[in-house]
Amino acid sequence: MSEPVSALHHASDDNGLVTIREVGPLGMITLRGDLSDKALGKAVVVAGGVNLPEQRHCNTEGEQGIAWMSPDELLIMCPYAEVPARLGDLQEKLAGPHFLAVNVSDARAVFDISGDHVREVIAKLAPVDIHPDQFSGTMFRRTRFAQVPAAFWMPDDRSARIVCFRSVAQYMFDLLKIAAQPGSEVRHYG
Repeated sequence: MSEPVSALHHASDDNGLVTIREVGPLGMITLRGDLSDKALGKAVVVAGGVNLPEQRHCNTEGEQGIAWMSPDELLIMCPYAEVPARLGDLQEKLAGPHFLAVNVSDARAVFDISGDHVREVIAKLAPVDIHPDQFSGTMFRRTRFAQVPAAFWMPDDRSARIVCFRSVAQYMFDLLKIAAQPGSEVRHYG
């Protein structure tokens, strides 16, 4: 069996305002269905290893998590090697209700950015009010970073995790590096 390869082979950059690091392969399952269905909710909690998030939020613990993507869509995250088993379990438990569950792990790239200027870097690229009073805790957004469709959340005040399509991973990495160039501080968030 071959080993999974991340889009940019764990590329990283720590020469700017934040450290940018491509995360290795992360297991991701897109699930679409009636999110008010109790059987679906129970199955998703088992697959994601955390409680269901509220609308526009993300619950994570280590490599496990569940993100609210839209009124009928969740993103389930888990260790890469566990996706087939968790997907099979979902399909078995949800044999009755209408749903769609797909392994999207290899179609996505994931970046972690960390440092004192995380909010500034995100604010330069995404049309989201990232002020701590408006975006904190488990909040989650689907948006664009420049022209790239992406989703992100901030596990804490000094870090963010960004998910985008694998096909634009290099572009996203370069965008983040440009937005984090030394001397480009705007000092809006303190």
